[in-house]
Amino acid sequence: MVKKIAVVVVIVAALAFGALNYHFILLDSNIRILKKVDYTFKDTFVDARGSKKYKLLLHPALVKAGVKDLYEREGITIGK
Repeated sequence: MVKKIAVVVVIVAALAFGALNYHFILLDSNIRILKKVDYTFKDTFVDARGSKKYKLLLHPALVKAGVKDLYEREGITIGK
């Protein structure tokens, strides 16, 4: 019983750590992960499919994390 509780606590702690430290960005074809600049739960899971991907450039936390560089690596054109 104690082992099961310990395993659950470790899994929950790992999920919380991932949510605090990484942005999980869902693109049209795959999921990309960016390291967060600040420890927060905000913008942990981000939908960047279709025209929503351009709205991400208005989120300061995502811009600091390097979403523009991610778009360039993925071959997504921004603007002209």
